[in-house]
Amino acid sequence: MSKIYIETYGCQMNFADSEIIASLMNEAGHEMTTEIEQADYVLINTCAIRDNAEQRIRKRLRELRAMQQRHAGLRIGILGCMAERLQSQLMVEEENVSFVVGPDAYRRLPAMLEQVRQQGVKAAETELSTTETYDDIEPVRLNSNGISAYISIMRGCQNYCAYCVVPYTRGRERSRNPHTIVTEAQHLFEMGYKEVTLLGQNVNSYCWAQDDENVDFPELMRWVAEISPLLRVRFATSHPKDLSDKLLEVMAAHSNICRCIHLPVQSGSDRMLKLMNRHYDSAWYLDRIAAIRRYLPDCSITTDVIAGFCSETEEEHQMTLDMFRKVRYDYAYMFKFSLRPNTYAEKHLQDDIPEAEKTRRLEEIIALQGQIALENNKKEVGKTFEVLVEGESHRSKKQLFGRNSQNKVIVFDREDVQPGQYVQVTVTDCTAATLIGRLKQ
Repeated sequence: MSKIYIETYGCQMNFADSEIIASLMNEAGHEMTTEIEQADYVLINTCAIRDNAEQRIRKRLRELRAMQQRHAGLRIGILGCMAERLQSQLMVEEENVSFVVGPDAYRRLPAMLEQVRQQGVKAAETELSTTETYDDIEPVRLNSNGISAYISIMRGCQNYCAYCVVPYTRGRERSRNPHTIVTEAQHLFEMGYKEVTLLGQNVNSYCWAQDDENVDFPELMRWVAEISPLLRVRFATSHPKDLSDKLLEVMAAHSNICRCIHLPVQSGSDRMLKLMNRHYDSAWYLDRIAAIRRYLPDCSITTDVIAGFCSETEEEHQMTLDMFRKVRYDYAYMFKFSLRPNTYAEKHLQDDIPEAEKTRRLEEIIALQGQIALENNKKEVGKTFEVLVEGESHRSKKQLFGRNSQNKVIVFDREDVQPGQYVQVTVTDCTAATLIGRLKQ
């Protein structure tokens, strides 16, 4: 029996994949360990969305060389999106890497570990699949708080945004059998979990059409929400082009579907959106925002945005700032444009915005979003929210933290409360990132 240590980088999908990998390793007779010094194999599940993400992995591999010198039998494998993008090139450039496995080849991992151990040769398996969804595998919950869990409902993407490597590293879009999704959510609830998040690159395009069944994403959400009113349901990520009124109607009808929608905008400029191949314009996006406000007045909205995309003018940058002022996001993931190999942007566009200018534009977006988030949170002072308690506050053991339906973190004095409980908390103060409150008596 070998001991396996997994390190995960990147998005929620990668963390969900690591839990599938752990299940496959256990089934093959291996033992998972949380102590890297005890491991016979270190599996690094990687991200390729930006160059900075890949450089972190390169740095980590250099750090692990010293460990391999002390433990001659330690073998390292690179998994996930970076593995798919660079494939066997990684094993040439990084001598201490023994095997490389793409996101659709995890079932081959046990055999590859045995091949590496017995034959002492390097191995790579990076063929993408049009059918693999791992829907028959019950994930092992790694580093779980026992309260919240991810459920992958689909894999891949075929939107081909000009800047994005995901279609090339995760393959074409395919949806998982809805009955296996509901069963997994039911099992989690029976184990004591209080919240599940349904994951996909674009959950709104989920579609199961087999065996005389046709299940779309709103219907799937309804099925999961009806497991129990005590089970919170979240989802990520939505694509603006596919966000339907039908989904908003289902959300409005089920109070346990959380009032938070992540709707990436990327830019406020129509020219930029077209150049990015986003399949919507600013008017469509604002129409979807208006629909959310209409059906779900208390819904928080979060977003992604790219500063300094190819040929972006100062005027177009200002359009993005104007979009932030109009929508007033509760939170945003904000990035400088990073040119990625093999994307449309790399092949057909010019990364012509100077790095210093990208940084300036990003800093302006961050400053504006910080101001908006603080103003939004100040409006919550005096309100009472149902909070799912997650654990101790990082700053004080005398306090706990949890999240409300809007996915906002609320910190409050501990009193006689335990993680996993639902409690009523009245907001008394705030920062731009956190609400501060007290238990309602």
